[in-house]
Amino acid sequence: MAVLTKPAATPRTSEGAPAARRRTLRTGGAAAALLAPFFVLFAAATLAPIGYALWLSFFKEHHSGLGFGGPPTTVFSGFGNYLDVLKDPAYRDGFLHVAIFAVLYVPVMIAGSLTVALLLDSALARAKRFFQLTLFLPHVVPGIIAAIVWLYLYTPGVSPVVSALQSGGITFDLGSPFVAVPSLVNVALWEVLGYNVVVFYAALQAIPREVLEAAVIDGASELRTSWSIKLPSIRSSVGLVGLFTAIGVLQLFQEPLLLQQSAPAVITSQWTPNLYNWVQAFKDSNYGYAAAGSILLALVCGLLSFAVTRLSNPWRRT
Repeated sequence: MAVLTKPAATPRTSEGAPAARRRTLRTGGAAAALLAPFFVLFAAATLAPIGYALWLSFFKEHHSGLGFGGPPTTVFSGFGNYLDVLKDPAYRDGFLHVAIFAVLYVPVMIAGSLTVALLLDSALARAKRFFQLTLFLPHVVPGIIAAIVWLYLYTPGVSPVVSALQSGGITFDLGSPFVAVPSLVNVALWEVLGYNVVVFYAALQAIPREVLEAAVIDGASELRTSWSIKLPSIRSSVGLVGLFTAIGVLQLFQEPLLLQQSAPAVITSQWTPNLYNWVQAFKDSNYGYAAAGSILLALVCGLLSFAVTRLSNPWRRT
């Protein structure tokens, strides 16, 4: 009678473990070396200024007597600067001005960018690369230069555009609130619209062509295809552009800084929260106020970014 014997189990060796561990260490070391410059720059250019602004926001300068008692002394104020900034009507009005600007700017910018991108993506479009480059070029121009150019175009007696409007019987008064704010919106649109067109066009190009071809075979028009297929497919890109737009609106600075020279009655020197912080820091030398206002603005940007992200991604709600 044959006896079946179980073969002896071969001992497991761990000779490959050190080699695998060395490979892991080499990979981790290479990744750390490549990422180190980014984290150093990020800490130096982002984290350190934020930390310094947060530290400054808890201190204020105290003047003794009527200002003749020697140099001011820096004293700890806790959240006093934050409370003083929130009580200042100029700071609160800045958010109201930004909201008025956003009501005009955001819908026009998103709708205009989507419309142009859909036109470029249509089968009837010609010279697509040329128009993409032409639309993107204004974004390459620095914002301060663009604001100076438009300030020239808005100045009566100098601008050929204003002269042409006046010769046609159209009055252009930059000092009117019904002209100043739309003029500001126009400058911002000119700078950003082309960039968003490129973002939307790239998202449209990622849509599978066979899906669009099937819609054409089924007899769907270009308008129907855009509404039922293209727009739902790039919803995430629309949410991303909306997020960038919300942050950009709250950071509005250089355009009103220049245009307020021609319309000081409408666009004041503290027309936006960013302008308020700039005036407090570099004109009034009130660095504690400026730091507190900047931290509050950053918190509002964070909350608004969170809200825009949630609204643009409703299926992620819990």
